[in-house]
Amino acid sequence: MSERVTIGSVVEGEGELSALPTLLRRLAYEAEIWDAHVRKPHRIGRGHLVKAGGIESAVDEVARRVPAQAPGGVLVVIDADDDCPAGLGPELLRRAKAARPDRRVSVVLANREFEAWFIAAAPSLGGHRELAHDLAVPADCETRRDCKGWLTHHRTDGQPYKPNADQAALAEVFDMEMARRNSPSFDKFCRDVNYLITGKRGDK
Repeated sequence: MSERVTIGSVVEGEGELSALPTLLRRLAYEAEIWDAHVRKPHRIGRGHLVKAGGIESAVDEVARRVPAQAPGGVLVVIDADDDCPAGLGPELLRRAKAARPDRRVSVVLANREFEAWFIAAAPSLGGHRELAHDLAVPADCETRRDCKGWLTHHRTDGQPYKPNADQAALAEVFDMEMARRNSPSFDKFCRDVNYLITGKRGDK
C-alpha cells in the first residue's frame, strides 16, 4: 500500500496556522488526492527564520515529521513584506534545500502579505466575514501595503479584520483560479504545492 501524501510546513503568522492547511487541502482535492496528511504548521518568527541557521533548523525540524518514503515534503510560506520575492525567495530555498536535500522543499513568499492572495480574488469574498458584496480587485493587489487594512476597510460591520478569526474562513471560500490570474506569488504557491504532492513541475 502506498504512503499518504504528507506535507509539513513553516509559517510566520498565527492566522496561517489554520489558513495554510485549508489551502493545502483545497489544492490536494483539486489534484484528486483525498487523504493527504496536512500537518499542523510549525510557526516561527520571520526575523528568526531569515537569519543564519533559522530556516535550516525550521526545515530540519519539520522534515523529521514527514515520513521519508511518503510523497509530499516541506513548504515554507512567509510574507515578502518589503523584500523582493525574486531575490529573497531563491536564497531561502537554496538554504532550505541544503539543510534537507533528502526531501522535496519549497519556499513561497506572499507578495507582500498572505492576505494579498485574498484580495487578488476580491469579488469572491463578497458577503463572507462581513465583507461588502461589491468588491473589486484593486489594481495593485499584490504590491499594496496593509492588505489587512484593505479587508478591514471593506467590512460592513465596522469591525477590524482579525487573522485569527478570519484568515482560515477566507482561505476556504476565495476563488483560487482568479487569485492565480491576478497574483503571480499565489500562482507560484499553487505550482509549488503541486510539485510537493505530485513530484511534477508544470503549470498546475
